[in-house]
Amino acid sequence: MKFERKHKIEPNFNYASLTDIVLQLLIFFLITSSFVSSPGIQVQLPKAQTSETQTDRQTVLTITTSGRLYINSEEVTTETLGQKLIPILDQNRSQVIIVRADKEVSLQKAVEVIDLAKGVGAQRFLIATEPVEGN
Repeated sequence: MKFERKHKIEPNFNYASLTDIVLQLLIFFLITSSFVSSPGIQVQLPKAQTSETQTDRQTVLTITTSGRLYINSEEVTTETLGQKLIPILDQNRSQVIIVRADKEVSLQKAVEVIDLAKGVGAQRFLIATEPVEGN
């Protein structure tokens, strides 16, 4: 005796849940990719054989070939550099200040900027470089 089912299960695949997962992954990667971006100020960094990657949150001083100064992404002048650094350094005196100077910038200009930062209480500095190709 054979019993027939009134409700047969049809082997159909529901794509709605798959599209939800793909959409969520797309949104995740779009949001997290914005955290990896570098500052928008373009400089050609000098190259070095030994370079290290810093992951802590630091203050970045950028010096362009035209002599413009930036603290993180905000443009400053040599007169206002100290005033802008004081509130940043008040939060953490031992934080690292990264100097991103274009390779065409004179050493004198970089030393002047470091000297101004030291004058308002900065203690630790790093000079940003790019790794030499092939390493």
